Amino acid sequence: MSKKTVHTSGKRKMSIARATIKKGNGNVKINKKSLEILHPELAREKIREPLILAGEIPNKINIDVKVKGGGVMSQAEAARNAIAKGLVDYTGDKSLKEKYLKYDRHLLVADVRRTEPQKPCRSSARAGKQTSKR
Repeated sequence: MSKKTVHTSGKRKMSIARATIKKGNGNVKINKKSLEILHPELAREKIREPLILAGEIPNKINIDVKVKGGGVMSQAEAARNAIAKGLVDYTGDKSLKEKYLKYDRHLLVADVRRTEPQKPCRSSARAGKQTSKR
């Protein structure tokens, strides 16, 4: 008998998270570190949201997430996106999907906004040349 394994990915800004979900005893690891020791606490709570909404399901599975790129909160939001997508795929539960969409759409749908590239000879993407008019 083969074990069920689900691979999903989540994105936010420059961060990319890849989650692997398989049968286990409720371990959640982010970049090979346990979720309980992840800092800052706000990022930890952000990642925990889909697990709390899922109820008893996360106690029966192991989740391993690898995140790279971006900042701390961007990585946390990419990880929560990957975890939520993976839980929905693993369980195949339509009511869980509806619960996630009702709570926060970005749990299942990646945020496609990116920073605008800087223009040549300017300090930022939108800044123009400064002039003094007298």
